[in-house]
Amino acid sequence: MAISTGADTTIGVARGWLSRLERFDVVGSTNDLVMGWLRDGTPEVCIAIADEQSAGRGRNGRTWTTPRGASLLLSAGFRPTWLKPEQAWRLGAIVSLAMAAAAEEVAGAAAGTVRLKWPNDLVVDDAGDGPRKLAGVLGETVGLGTATPMAVIGIGINVDWARRDFPTDLAATMTSLSEIAADRPVDRETLLASFLTQLETLVADLRAGSFDGAAWRDRQLTNDLPVRLEWPDGTAETVTAVSVDTDSGALLVKSFDGSGPVRPVLVGEIRHLGVGGVV
Repeated sequence: MAISTGADTTIGVARGWLSRLERFDVVGSTNDLVMGWLRDGTPEVCIAIADEQSAGRGRNGRTWTTPRGASLLLSAGFRPTWLKPEQAWRLGAIVSLAMAAAAEEVAGAAAGTVRLKWPNDLVVDDAGDGPRKLAGVLGETVGLGTATPMAVIGIGINVDWARRDFPTDLAATMTSLSEIAADRPVDRETLLASFLTQLETLVADLRAGSFDGAAWRDRQLTNDLPVRLEWPDGTAETVTAVSVDTDSGALLVKSFDGSGPVRPVLVGEIRHLGVGGVV
């Protein structure tokens, strides 16, 4: 059972653009919780925050677990009647962009330190060991193209999590804000406040028909790099990720040897080919 600890009481800032903002001790999944709110009629934008998820999940059915209090776990719910169905991917993009900017601010990191791994996961490129994952993003939609579309974007970002405590099987490919910030203290409440400020602006822009595609494209880690492209059926190929299409959200790739045309990829997963293997 989820235990509520109050709505918007720890942030200390009026958030009139949010219809609902609640923090929980433990929930099964913040995505499931927010989707339930939307099904029950809660207006957008509604956000649930949890200190721990007992049934968190990532893309492609993976589980997502973190120690209690080590990460910022939240989901944002939208009713995007104002957005074309084929542009619903931009909701995940703006959540990722908002968190990337907030993470850099809180960690005192230079702009561009936090990158995106298509479509929206947050990573930090370690020149010696390749990219390390900072945050995972999971978007889920219902009813796109109908009169009652619903979209939930969940994000979990590693905040106060020391490298010595990383799970052994993931330690080589993950990082946290405390690792990026070095001796600078990081705080989940400050991160949350910065994220909400960033997101408010991006949501307002998107509602007005403006999406900063250049910012989304420029944060992509794999522009002009070889990647392993994994298809839903389990097959894979090595290609060059040329860029991304800011209209469709597609990854633009070409053959690894440079031959053939550039083609869009809308469904699939990429693994960065780095010094330490694939991420």
